Amino acid sequence: MLSTDILTYIVSFILGSVVGSFLNVCIYRIPREESIVHPGSHCTSCGSPIRFYNNIPILSYFFLKGRCTDCGANISKIYPIVELITGLLFFATVYYFGITIEALFYLILFSALLVITFIDIEHLIIPNVITYPGILVGLVFGALRTNLETSLSALESFSVSFYNFFELLRQVPILDSIFGIIVGGAVLLIVALIYQAYKKRQGIGIGDVKLLAMIGAFFGWEGVLFTIFLASIVGSAVGISIIIAQKGDLKYQMPFGPFLSIAAVIYAFTGGFKLFL
Repeated sequence: MLSTDILTYIVSFILGSVVGSFLNVCIYRIPREESIVHPGSHCTSCGSPIRFYNNIPILSYFFLKGRCTDCGANISKIYPIVELITGLLFFATVYYFGITIEALFYLILFSALLVITFIDIEHLIIPNVITYPGILVGLVFGALRTNLETSLSALESFSVSFYNFFELLRQVPILDSIFGIIVGGAVLLIVALIYQAYKKRQGIGIGDVKLLAMIGAFFGWEGVLFTIFLASIVGSAVGISIIIAQKGDLKYQMPFGPFLSIAAVIYAFTGGFKLFL
């Protein structure tokens, strides 16, 4: 007989894969400015509705051998990949954080980051319809983590100094979220403006700026610094590899959103720079 914990993890994976199926709808329709609610799931080639027994996350792709039952068109491999990743993220989140409010907010964030990642890879855009609500959800998360009594005590004892300011942010999560949004937006915006002034072309998109602001809303200023630090390292390594593979061709435009998203997920599970302390 399965233990309660194992059953919980299995259910979390299954639920995640089901959510992943919905995220696939978002990934396909949002950049095309289509409704994510209507019409229901259908083949993007012939428009035929997908029968419920052919819409089982992950498994249906293999049962159907990657083809539509009506027109025989190929089904994108992205669909089972997104469902699998979402299932694993749900499993890992429940395993690490338990069934908590914190886990719920992280699952919302991870789902948003997953949609952003695949949209940015294909279309080189990060939709405002995801980042703006994401910033608000991050603020709500910060507010729920804020203890009124502790916050009032911290504000009453606050004296102006560099150390005391960051100590205040640590004790008042909602202020940390607000400061995280400011830092997240400002850091990449400054880098983007400097790059554009120097190169006379856009490097980092404004969508990346809004994405980092959203990450800052959830993780505060420390999360922002770690995210941009790790994303820059990994992004540079991947960029150099692509340049070498293309024999020095510098025209390839590489999306930065996926690296920010991966770094943010790593921060959630590791605490970022605490790894090195």
